[in-house]
Amino acid sequence: MKLSSKKVFVILFVSVITFSKTQAQSLKTALDSLSYAIGINVGDNIRNQKLDVNPDILARAIKDAIANNKSVMTSESSSAFIQSYFQRESDKVGNENKAKGETFLSQNKSKPGVTTLNSGLQYKILKMAEGPKPAASDRVKVHYHGTLIDGTVFDSSVNRGEPATFGVTQVIKGWVEALQLMSVGSKWTLYIPSDLAYGQQAPPSIGPNQVLIFDVELIEIVK
Repeated sequence: MKLSSKKVFVILFVSVITFSKTQAQSLKTALDSLSYAIGINVGDNIRNQKLDVNPDILARAIKDAIANNKSVMTSESSSAFIQSYFQRESDKVGNENKAKGETFLSQNKSKPGVTTLNSGLQYKILKMAEGPKPAASDRVKVHYHGTLIDGTVFDSSVNRGEPATFGVTQVIKGWVEALQLMSVGSKWTLYIPSDLAYGQQAPPSIGPNQVLIFDVELIEIVK
């Protein structure tokens, strides 16, 4: 996972502005309250990003940064460490997800009704139809429900109650291939290998190298 300069700045900001519990116990002035409020916001940010940090070391780094003490890490070396740390973590999680995904697909391909294509894409037809099939240049309207192999829902037009419309080639590779095989009115379950989905560069809601499962209903070819 390659972090953008913006994300690195956010993480650095988090590590530089948090306040220790003892410092925020007594809010006697507006400045005290502002400081504590900033700490709450930053603490929420750390929790929401699920960052595992050492609060004591974090507090020490804050003091050093405020005092411009760069004896342990400079701004440049801290940025480089953050980048390499998250890359290692992403690689580790990605390797674990890839192994789990390969096991899932290997077992899934022998299940009744599942077809495996040369690309590795797997699908199961839930509802047959005899409508036209979209070309790569077409736009389509679909309903879909996307989950990870553990059942976690990461995206769903069904849950939103509104179909999605997009160009056939404007989606992940597994969708591009499947849509051109589907007839309007049909509904398939797609089992998409990570290299036909988002691979290592997946959004946080999915995670690196995840196999994706979609129930897809092709509603119409949009003219």
